[in-house]
Amino acid sequence: MNNEFKMRKRGIYMRKSIIKHSLLSVGILGIGLLLTACGTKSSTQTSNKLAAKQQIGLSTTAEITSLDLSKIYDKTSFIQIDETFEGLYRYDANGNVEPALATKTEISKDGKTYTINIRHNAKWSNGDPVTASDFVYSWQRAVNPKTASQYTYLFDNVKNAPAIVNGKLSPSKLGVKAVGKYQLKVQLSRPTTYFKMVMARETLYPLDKKVVEKYGKKYGTSAKYTVYNGPFKNVGWTGTNDSWKLIKNNQYWDKKAVKLSQINYTVAKSPSTAYNLFQSGKLDLISLVGEQAKQLGNNKDAVKRPLAATEYLQYNQRNGVFKNRNLRLAFSLALNRNQLINKVMQNGSIASKGFVPLDFAKNPKTGKKLSKIS
Repeated sequence: MNNEFKMRKRGIYMRKSIIKHSLLSVGILGIGLLLTACGTKSSTQTSNKLAAKQQIGLSTTAEITSLDLSKIYDKTSFIQIDETFEGLYRYDANGNVEPALATKTEISKDGKTYTINIRHNAKWSNGDPVTASDFVYSWQRAVNPKTASQYTYLFDNVKNAPAIVNGKLSPSKLGVKAVGKYQLKVQLSRPTTYFKMVMARETLYPLDKKVVEKYGKKYGTSAKYTVYNGPFKNVGWTGTNDSWKLIKNNQYWDKKAVKLSQINYTVAKSPSTAYNLFQSGKLDLISLVGEQAKQLGNNKDAVKRPLAATEYLQYNQRNGVFKNRNLRLAFSLALNRNQLINKVMQNGSIASKGFVPLDFAKNPKTGKKLSKIS
């Protein structure tokens, strides 16, 4: 299990989605430490009164690569999509799946057909309605080999998806269709009890076909070539810059629940840069790693929390050398995970023993942690 150490300012919290990674040869389950800066009140005090200025300064360790949800692959871009788009389902504060745009879901007795009604009042930031066809278009685009999405495995249990990804069938044969304007019907190839969790993933969010086709290859390459259906919309990202803003999306169906008016993002590639920005008041929340975590872990403004994430090394097997399985095993055996955790990361991470993060999921029948059997 990853834990996260951070420091915060003014007690402002944001919803953050869980990004899950699969374990390859080297697994590190970390502990995150967050440092947050406080105002005049103690961090233990609570108040229902909102600050006059509802803005927060956050940082990332890398630039956005894309705002095209079918093509993204990096953590920074996933976080931006989470904050500016919304799908049929989402994760709550405890990591449980809950309806977002879905208002009613009926599952057939054989578990292979999902009939989903979606909200009638959801809109894109340009005023277009969000419809069932937006999901059909997005899903078909994602599995189209021409799109080259790295997350097509999420559709594996949707009827015909593997054959489409392999170029053997047309994307139009994917097991999803719109029944009228606000109903989606999904056909699976096999029962998938966790399919609602899959639908909460970013690659299965909708796309405004009109806008995507209007901008073509430019879609998602900057803020002005993208439209959003989530609580915020991106402004100021040009495709190459290292700072941008997310402002409240007034077209969002649940905008009354969104209290922040603006999020200011800055790319801070080193922990020292992030800490200096934090000290100068330009950032309200930073992650602590290495020596910072060691020195500031007991600070009154430090927050430690578990994250369901696994870090790993991935080999480029296009290089003939790394096609050798024994060589990859040798690298895995040669790496001292405990030394990496204790001497380099120094944030309380633990060495993983399988694919599933510690305490992330349990067998619903036995209650046994899946991390123990993976």
